[in-house]
Amino acid sequence: MCFNYANEVFVVEQNCVYQDIDGKDEKALHLIGTYKNEIVAYVRIFKPGDYFDEASIGRVVVKQIYRDRKWGYDLMQEAISATKSELNETNITISAQLYLQKFYEKLGFVKTSEVYLEDDIEHIQMKRK
Repeated sequence: MCFNYANEVFVVEQNCVYQDIDGKDEKALHLIGTYKNEIVAYVRIFKPGDYFDEASIGRVVVKQIYRDRKWGYDLMQEAISATKSELNETNITISAQLYLQKFYEKLGFVKTSEVYLEDDIEHIQMKRK
């Protein structure tokens, strides 16, 4: 169910067709945000080595109609906290869509790569210590 929700944002909204069978969902810690019994936010967290050398956070999604509520920031704060409490990790790497660079900088992430394409969308790697 949460995977279909991620597809709603990445595949439908962003017109980014990809195969979701990357084998990583089974390794991830999944955080799901609900509002009035509806999934409205989702993120997955990985221990070091499962995605990047460091712990990582990815597939950060908030349903479009709720983005004005700043739940993306809350979701990321929870993901950062879960990375610390569940994985005992503070070094976190993300692959961020370029247009969200300032959003992630507000959460303590810094740009560590040049722009690259992932699924035809501009991304940068960012890290938080």
